[in-house]
Amino acid sequence: MIMKIGFVGLGIMGKPMSKNLIKAGYDLVVSSSNPETNKEMGDHGAEVVETYVDVALKADVMITMVPNSPEVKAVILADGGLSQGAKPGSVIIDMSSIAPIASQEIGEALKEKDIGFLDAPVSGGEPKAIDGTISVMVGGDQDVFDKCLPIMEAMAGSVVRTGEIGSGNSTKLANQIIVALNIAAVSEALVLTKKMGVDNELVYNAIRGGLAGSNVLDAKAPMMLEQNFEPGFKIDLHLKDLNNVMETSTDIDVPLPLTASIRETLKALTADDIGEDDHAAIVKYYEKLANVNV
Repeated sequence: MIMKIGFVGLGIMGKPMSKNLIKAGYDLVVSSSNPETNKEMGDHGAEVVETYVDVALKADVMITMVPNSPEVKAVILADGGLSQGAKPGSVIIDMSSIAPIASQEIGEALKEKDIGFLDAPVSGGEPKAIDGTISVMVGGDQDVFDKCLPIMEAMAGSVVRTGEIGSGNSTKLANQIIVALNIAAVSEALVLTKKMGVDNELVYNAIRGGLAGSNVLDAKAPMMLEQNFEPGFKIDLHLKDLNNVMETSTDIDVPLPLTASIRETLKALTADDIGEDDHAAIVKYYEKLANVNV
């Protein structure tokens, strides 16, 4: 039997992910505060309902994709949240990127109601959300993971269980450190070569096949060269993730000097009103320092 899926959080990532579930043959029920989004999803075959409780009453598995820990707790646990309508034995999959300790708190609260929970943040940005090739890192009980694996695979190219609840978001924090620092390294390098008078198109093509090559380089260097910062993943959201990294590192007493540095870079960019740009716009920080455009 194909389970009915509820989806809350139909933004840049959530909307294409939900559409991929419909393409895979799942019955989808959604609720959004945006009438245009509701109409669009209805036109794609989703059932649109008024409240989160209504979503939960109709769904076997519910997916949330919202900005941060407070929003996830509100959507799931607050008055009018999914947990008030969810049936015992149902499952909530939070695919947002939040603090691991918040995932653990949500999981404990849902366990008392006999509702399963997975923290399952994603990586890949809007393009991979659209084509269904995001990477999903999942924390939770093995039996709940096994039950929900086909659902997540309908939206993803890779789904890996990394441990118990909280481990999915711990893995995502590691991912966000690596991505941010990789973008910063690409930015510094291209600013340097531009200042030296080298054609950066040629630089990019020369290094992408070597050890410096990476998915980040291939995704973000062309955007930098074209000065195209249409958001696939916003600087503001990456800053939110790094804030969660540093909060977690403080809780467990782990020094992260490189992460602390790139977080300050992102804070400077948001102060310059660049927070809504794609995180490829990290290059603007280094361009400003060197007074050069890559």
